[in-house]
Amino acid sequence: MVPLGKDTPPVRRIVTALARRFHQICVTMVADSVAKADLTPLQFAVLAYLNRHDGEPGVAQISLAGRLGIDRNSASLLVEELVSRALVDRRVDGADRRARVLSLTSKGEKLYEQLRKENVVANDRVLSPLSPQERRVLLDLLIRVIKANSAYAIPGAGRRKRRPRQSANN
Repeated sequence: MVPLGKDTPPVRRIVTALARRFHQICVTMVADSVAKADLTPLQFAVLAYLNRHDGEPGVAQISLAGRLGIDRNSASLLVEELVSRALVDRRVDGADRRARVLSLTSKGEKLYEQLRKENVVANDRVLSPLSPQERRVLLDLLIRVIKANSAYAIPGAGRRKRRPRQSANN
């Protein structure tokens, strides 16, 4: 076990335990940065992927799901919520009528720009215990691990399969 301080429970020194705790910290800090707009970190991620400044406006909904690491159904529900808030525009793809192409509305672009700086600050705060060189090294190492294990980055992978319930008569 790795002691983390007086008010923080220790964590096991294995990749999955450390990754889970790091994920909790990242999500909490990013959630705080987008809370005033009543967005979740995943909703903000949609805005980040679709914005005109440094995103990919016009990406297909199925491609967005892959970029976010979520299944198609979850992406559809996520996009639907943002469409209902007039933040995302969803159109039928002219080349493939089954596909949906996504972009931010002007309201979505404006909101993204308002939240972007706070989001950068939140991400910087996560890495604040590290020097600039250590930050670059950590990000490079995370990218290398993710690339090498990309075959396992499947939405829903690792979830426990539900066993069928047995009736009281069995």
